[in-house]
Amino acid sequence: MAIVVNLGMELARRRITLTELSERVGISLANLSVLKNDRAKAIRFSTLDALCRELDCQPADLLVYLPDDGSS
Repeated sequence: MAIVVNLGMELARRRITLTELSERVGISLANLSVLKNDRAKAIRFSTLDALCRELDCQPADLLVYLPDDGSS
């Protein structure tokens, strides 16, 4: 199972930088970078809420579930 974070796509779609988003939502650039580069192991609901509010999107716009392909 894999959950993929599509933060980079949402930023590109809205033409805003990670730095600008960081300033708007009050989340550190380092933490947003971890999300954007799909290295996060977890996300707080408060963080997801802040991102969705600022980007005017739904959680499903940011998070995508990709099932295992069964090749393990």
